[in-house]
Amino acid sequence: MSPVAVFRLPLSTDLSGFVGLLRRLQVSHRVSEEAGDQVLWVADEQVAEQIRHLYQRFPDGNADIDVPAIEQPSQPGGVVAQLRANPVTAAVLLLCLVVAGLTGLGDNLQTIRWLTFLDFRVQGDYLYFTPLAESLAAGQWWRLLTPMLIHFGILHLAMNGLWYWELGRRIEWRQGPWMMLALSVIFGVVSNCAQYLFGGPSLFGGLSGVLYGLLGHVWLYQWLAPDPLYRLPRGVLVMMLVWLGLCMSGLITLLGFGAIANAAHVGGLLVGCLTGLLGGTLARRKLAA
Repeated sequence: MSPVAVFRLPLSTDLSGFVGLLRRLQVSHRVSEEAGDQVLWVADEQVAEQIRHLYQRFPDGNADIDVPAIEQPSQPGGVVAQLRANPVTAAVLLLCLVVAGLTGLGDNLQTIRWLTFLDFRVQGDYLYFTPLAESLAAGQWWRLLTPMLIHFGILHLAMNGLWYWELGRRIEWRQGPWMMLALSVIFGVVSNCAQYLFGGPSLFGGLSGVLYGLLGHVWLYQWLAPDPLYRLPRGVLVMMLVWLGLCMSGLITLLGFGAIANAAHVGGLLVGCLTGLLGGTLARRKLAA
């Protein structure tokens, strides 16, 4: 399911009232600026046709009248349709699966060393890490990002994959695949660098830093520019923040879950809150303009 353009209007046209009406009806949509026009996007052609008729009747989005609810499509039922509707989210998850297979979920050190933040060599029971500056000087800039693709164990991969799918497809539909790709790269690099700076040379990986970035982004974006797509189930934010607190307390490590990349989580959350603040502010200003 690909987004459909409902109509294109000059930038001088005030859409704020009509967009407010769509929010009242809880219609998932987004407005973009392209070639000097503002374009309204929705889920599919059936919804687009309903909105075109609605705009003909109520272009100002009169909030004092009762209007019929717009029937929105459900998410595609088949797996293939879901993947096509969310190409960036699906591609990242596919890369994680491929890396999991190639690295034996982190057990194959000879393979995993090409994707870690720091290159290393194995000598006996010890890992000896190569300085980051040396790897970057050799052109290995991918190391700043690729640790997000590494997972250690099936549970690690499954939990991160499920949350990335849940948050990623919301962002991909609301703000588009290129924004989802940009956010994933930004959150991945920042969380990896944060873990290295505060945790020192170590072997770490996973999508969890990116997940906390996506969470922070959706949280503050929704707070500033409410949208049904970004309305997370009640308790999700609290649960994720409580889990972060437990990890930082050291309790999770004591219970035998292994070392936790807390700096990556915090770094991802902070930069995600920043992007959500910026994105939500811009979206709110566009609606008020």
